[in-house]
Amino acid sequence: MTALLVVAGAVIGAPLRYLTDRAVQSRHGGPFPWGTFLVNLAGCLVLGALAGAGAALPASLYALLGTGFCGALTTYSTFSFETLRLAEQKAWFYAVLNVVVSVAAGLGAAFVGFATVQAFVAV
Repeated sequence: MTALLVVAGAVIGAPLRYLTDRAVQSRHGGPFPWGTFLVNLAGCLVLGALAGAGAALPASLYALLGTGFCGALTTYSTFSFETLRLAEQKAWFYAVLNVVVSVAAGLGAAFVGFATVQAFVAV
């Protein structure tokens, strides 16, 4: 059953990543990979919120949303590939910016999600 929940979450997360990336990237002509940045940021926020809920949520919901949905929505491999592509194109500023801003914003989003849910759950 858990494996099916992971698959169900991935069925939603993967196409959402693709469509979001295409929609965002088509509106920004610059070299920075805004689409990947946005989906990774959203995934960090959701996963942080799930972690903040702790034991208040059933394990099946973690499998569906955390492992399935967030796992398919976010993409470390594409982040790495796009950073290397920027470096190959000698767009050093954007390559470094992608790494620094993605990591900092991802950690920040996870913290915001975690702290926000903790404020409601841990009463």
